[in-house]
Amino acid sequence: MYPPLTSIADRIIQLLRKCSSRVHMHQIQNQIILHRLHCDSTIAHHFISACEDLCLLCLCLPLFFTRLQRPHLFTCNTLLKAFSHAQVSNIPFEIYAHMHKTSTLPNNYTYPFLLKSLSDFKKFKQALCVHTHVVKLGHLLDIYVQNSLLNVYASCGKMKLCRKMFDEMLERDVVSWTVMIMGYRNAGKYDDALIAFERMLSAGIVPNRVTMVNVLTACANFGAIEMGIWIHDFIRKNEWELDVVVGTSLIDMYLRCGRIDEGLNVFRSMKRKNTFTWNVVIKGLAFAERGQEAIWLFNRMEQDGFKADEVTFVNVLSACSHSGLVDIGRKIFSSLVGGKYGVSPNAKHYACMIDLFARAGCLGEAFKFINEMPFQPTESMWVSLLAGCRSHENLELSEIVGKKLVEVNPESSVYYVALSNLYADMGRWNDVAKVRELMKERGLKKDSGCSSVKSENQELEYGSLMQ
Repeated sequence: MYPPLTSIADRIIQLLRKCSSRVHMHQIQNQIILHRLHCDSTIAHHFISACEDLCLLCLCLPLFFTRLQRPHLFTCNTLLKAFSHAQVSNIPFEIYAHMHKTSTLPNNYTYPFLLKSLSDFKKFKQALCVHTHVVKLGHLLDIYVQNSLLNVYASCGKMKLCRKMFDEMLERDVVSWTVMIMGYRNAGKYDDALIAFERMLSAGIVPNRVTMVNVLTACANFGAIEMGIWIHDFIRKNEWELDVVVGTSLIDMYLRCGRIDEGLNVFRSMKRKNTFTWNVVIKGLAFAERGQEAIWLFNRMEQDGFKADEVTFVNVLSACSHSGLVDIGRKIFSSLVGGKYGVSPNAKHYACMIDLFARAGCLGEAFKFINEMPFQPTESMWVSLLAGCRSHENLELSEIVGKKLVEVNPESSVYYVALSNLYADMGRWNDVAKVRELMKERGLKKDSGCSSVKSENQELEYGSLMQ
């Protein structure tokens, strides 16, 4: 005689709560199939949760979708939540499509999980489709669904559509405003992000930590030091704990706005730091040309037990470059190559060394370095070297590097102009004419403005190359 199904179901739920083995999960799955319990939404919930913990979500779809003509809504939502949190592309939308196919009507809990997945993978067209269903099924007035739609549009960079929906919302909470601020920040519209924050405060909405981190990033990029100081005062007045994320964002804002000492004060006041915090401070000191302090902090970082990563070394080598610390830069790079830090040097580290040598006038060493490194030199590496050659008036090497840049990027008129100006400085007028004729043949015109190119570790103005 078989035991009653309720006792079997209870036993399976107990096993699922304790399960820590993939083998056991397969055994439990077989028991669920044997006793036809896959239609039980409670068992489905526990099975999916256990699979999620063991990274076995692949077991769930065949069990609860293939074997069921019409899966339970609760099971569908549980699957959507699990696959959304696991950041598995396409599967959540496939689950939703299957629900539609089997006439399993979604509810207001379905859409936030689904839209989170579409947001993570920037699936704009699918989001539009889901938005249409939300309207048809009458879930548009749910603020959680509205915020999820805002988030997917903001993540896809569709800020006009995001703003339109935001303006049509009858109710907005801190999440609604934060999504707008984050969207503008990610789109590089920092002034719009700050305006949205001011509107949020005027509406009487109290910001949270996520809001503040996004606003501080906008302040850092826009140079809005007054707003940044106001946020710092707000944090102190409300006695917020200066956690790693908020504290690091404050430091970054101060350093990028040129308030180095204020940033260092925040750094010292933080009880908890991580590698990213140290990297932000070292980078700020590097570009403030306070290289000695950056090196001291790098050494202190090691002493305090924080492991430097590849970003740390880009920042440290940049500090050496901007402060002319050639010998220290050589020593750190040599240790990096030798494996002392457990980080393999990449193209960005080599670019920093080229920039270090070029700025310091060690042009022969820079040229040798760029030709012997184990990476194909990038355009910006040659630009760094050319800027150094021009700065230190090495016309012969400037010619070699200028020709190389024309070869690397034959579509950029600025390198032809730089080479033409170089020949003019050398009094080689026939070569000036040849370069101008070459530009004419290739349909290139001299740029009347001043452009810029992003190097791995600095931004160089083309104007400086043509002086």
